Amino acid sequence: MAVLLMPFLTGYSQETEKSNFSAGADFYSSYIFRGTKYGTGPHVQPLIKFTSDLFTAGGWGSFDFNGYQEADLFFSFNLPAGFTLGMTDYYLADLDYFDFSNFSGSHAYEINGGFTKAGLTLSANCILNEAGGIGSQGGDLYFQGTYYFKYFSLFLGAGNGWHTSDNKFNVCNAGLGTSVKIKITESFSIPVIGQVIFNPEREKMYIVVGFTL
Repeated sequence: MAVLLMPFLTGYSQETEKSNFSAGADFYSSYIFRGTKYGTGPHVQPLIKFTSDLFTAGGWGSFDFNGYQEADLFFSFNLPAGFTLGMTDYYLADLDYFDFSNFSGSHAYEINGGFTKAGLTLSANCILNEAGGIGSQGGDLYFQGTYYFKYFSLFLGAGNGWHTSDNKFNVCNAGLGTSVKIKITESFSIPVIGQVIFNPEREKMYIVVGFTL
C-alpha cells in the first residue's frame, strides 16, 4: 500500500545516462505497511518510474503468491529546501478498477507531504476519500519520522483510520532498519534490507528481510 513503503524501498534502476525512466523490483519476506501486515508470505514489489529534477511519477505494486495484488500510481514534486508534495492512488487489483463509490470503492487517494534534511526524513499523509472496498474512511492520517545513522535507521509512525484497529489516532509503526550489500561478482552486488517493526497499537512485532534487483 504505498509508495515509499519502508525507509529502504528503492528499486534497482535499469537505465541509461540519457533516460529518465527506471524499473526494478524488491523481494520481501512479508509486506508490512505502516505497521500492518498485508497478504501472506513473501511479496514481489515491482517499481516503474519517471524522474526529473522537479518531478517524479510512476507505478508500484505488491504481489504475494496467495492472491494479494496491489497496484499503486503516484507522483510528487521536489520543492525548495528539502520539501516534497505529491499524491498516491492506492488500488487493490482484485477489485473493480472503475468502482469509485464510497460503499465499495477500490481507490484511496492520498496527499503526501515530506521534508528531508541531513539524516532526518519527515512525512505527513492524508487520505482524501472514503472507499469501502479498499478500507479508507476519508481523513485517514499518518505521520512518520525517520532518522538515518551510518549503519541503521530508526523510525516512528502514528495514524488513525485504516492504520489502526479502532480507527483512533495512535502510534502504529516503530522500529529499526539496516541494509548491506552482498557482493556477487566484482561488478555486481545485491542490496539486502532488514527491519524489526513493532506495532504497539495492534500489539504485533515483525522481522522483515528483503533484497533488490
